[in-house]
Amino acid sequence: MTGDYNRKDRFYELAKAEGYRSRAAYKLKELNQRFKFLAHGAHVLDLGSWPGGWTQVAAQAVGERGLVVSIDLVPLEPLPQENVRLIAGDARDESSLNAIRSYAPNVSVIISDMSPKLTGIKVADQMGTVACAELAVWVAQQVLKPGGTLVMKVFKGNETDQFHRANRTLFEKLNRIELESTRKTSNEFYLVGQGFKG
Repeated sequence: MTGDYNRKDRFYELAKAEGYRSRAAYKLKELNQRFKFLAHGAHVLDLGSWPGGWTQVAAQAVGERGLVVSIDLVPLEPLPQENVRLIAGDARDESSLNAIRSYAPNVSVIISDMSPKLTGIKVADQMGTVACAELAVWVAQQVLKPGGTLVMKVFKGNETDQFHRANRTLFEKLNRIELESTRKTSNEFYLVGQGFKG
């Protein structure tokens, strides 16, 4: 890597000290501090959850009365929280959707930090994150209850702008936010859809 990229930045060190599996945990903390969607007792679906930092934060936030279902193609190492269910699989598969529904029939929040394998080619990477966001929207249409919240990562660019415009009508509000906890070298931001219309 070139430039001022620093893998072991302040959030990396903080995650290590506080027992989170990734620095990305602080992105979800920042998002929830702003939009307050991780309520006590909520059922949360974490899409593309490996290595598990977002699952850890969500499980803490919803408490023992809540539930977090975590799914990724890469199996997650088990977590100690009793309110977490792990699924190794593809969220597009009917078997995975059925597993999600059986664990959490009342999903009110979907969080997605999904990202494609980055190529370094700006347009290709941007289109890849939009494809991940489109998958998150599709999953929401299968399992998210009306009035729920969907959080998705995307990269800046024309494809993302078109995606944002195309999906506004699915929510009461579709907010876009850049985070303090995002690396300064990154062009990622997050879309937070609130008041899902079903």
